[in-house]
Amino acid sequence: MAKTLEQTAKQLLELAEVTINGEKPWDIQVHNDEFYARALSGGSLAVGEAYMDGWWDVEKLDEFFTRILKAELERKVQNKTELVLRHLKLKLFNPQRKAKAFEVGEKHYDVGNDLYERMLDARMVYTCAYWADAQNLDDAQEAKLDLVCKKIGLKSGDRVLDIGCGWGSFAQFAAQRYGAEVVGVTISKEQVALGRKRCAGLPVEIRLQDYRDVQEQFDHVVSLGMFEHVGEQNYRTYMEVAHRVLKDGGLFLLHTIGGSRSVKNTDPWIEKYIFPNGMLPSIAQVGTAIEDLFVMEDWHNFGVDYDKTLLAWDANFRKHWDEIKDQYSDRFYRMWRYYLMASAGSFRARKNQLWQIVLSKKGVPGGYSSVR
Repeated sequence: MAKTLEQTAKQLLELAEVTINGEKPWDIQVHNDEFYARALSGGSLAVGEAYMDGWWDVEKLDEFFTRILKAELERKVQNKTELVLRHLKLKLFNPQRKAKAFEVGEKHYDVGNDLYERMLDARMVYTCAYWADAQNLDDAQEAKLDLVCKKIGLKSGDRVLDIGCGWGSFAQFAAQRYGAEVVGVTISKEQVALGRKRCAGLPVEIRLQDYRDVQEQFDHVVSLGMFEHVGEQNYRTYMEVAHRVLKDGGLFLLHTIGGSRSVKNTDPWIEKYIFPNGMLPSIAQVGTAIEDLFVMEDWHNFGVDYDKTLLAWDANFRKHWDEIKDQYSDRFYRMWRYYLMASAGSFRARKNQLWQIVLSKKGVPGGYSSVR
């Protein structure tokens, strides 16, 4: 039986040009023969957990995932029962409702500011950088923040709402470079504490607040890497909130990871260990959510830049691991690298995209001039 399962796994992996215990850097090295039964019966969740347990390794995890995703092997080993149960759960419940909104903050963003300070750039931007004219992560993240400001036509004195503000990177940049006033909302206590410290002395307010509770109006609204936590059942509500708080002449910039097809759930390993209640929107789902609310002025895809960004984060994480390893476990280290490299592979395989979408309430008079 074990040999039959190993042969099945071998045949599947050959579709991605991956060899079991091969010599190429993307070949999988199996340390436990029970891996085959575990992976074939449990799908991506079991594969990820087996990696965390040290049952298998790959020298170049990112390239391994690129090949696996291009070959669409995840569809060939999906646990159908698990898919049905997850879909039923979404039908019966709203995982991203207000009562559950703070879960991802506690699970992911509160894992430790010490980790993120060492992994990210100097401004602590935890979203895709813009590498068009940049040679390093710090410059690429500043270029992305400046791109956002230019796309919304930010000027001194403008009041901006940042939905999902992180550690205040955009708020700090917009206040320092453009003289803007910024209100940032996040569901992470750790982000609030450090964000307020980093933005001290600037016209910036960082709040621990669900986006649905914001009541004021703003000249512009930005949201960088938060829409992935909103959930399909709440996309329309999210857009209605943005529409309500945005002044008539203002612009709303949505920066989000997107998928090439509409889904109602996420990868089960990512759901369990990294982003609980997360979900990637499709073009169709975004379009439905903005219908009769916004005019779509500009849609910019630079998803290939996320591959570079994730590789830079991984390099920083590995470089500084010895400084923080006493606070985490070896299993956490394997989990975190698996997350970063699987994500890099998904963008390299063009399975995931990164969109910046500029929206207006009534259309920009004379038309919007795209910024790149």
